[in-house]
Amino acid sequence: MNYLHSELDLRKGDVVVVKLDSQANVLLMDQPNFDAYLKSTSYRYFGGHAETSPVRLVAPRSGRWHVVVDLGGYAGTVKASVQVKARQGRPVG
Repeated sequence: MNYLHSELDLRKGDVVVVKLDSQANVLLMDQPNFDAYLKSTSYRYFGGHAETSPVRLVAPRSGRWHVVVDLGGYAGTVKASVQVKARQGRPVG
């Protein structure tokens, strides 16, 4: 399984901005769902197939989150960058 991965500590409402150079699946998952993703079992996520960039995903709750970018098993490559923008009124860092 080929994928790009970033692990982030997010607060509820933080916005994860993912920039892509081609279409791909962009998934935001908590730890249990990321573990299931790695095992190729049923998992839940926020996001999905992105045809345009950038992709913006909002953290539904505070905690450790995983951003995964993959091609869904199709051949090819993708480059991605991940940035966190704090929810309004909270500084990043």
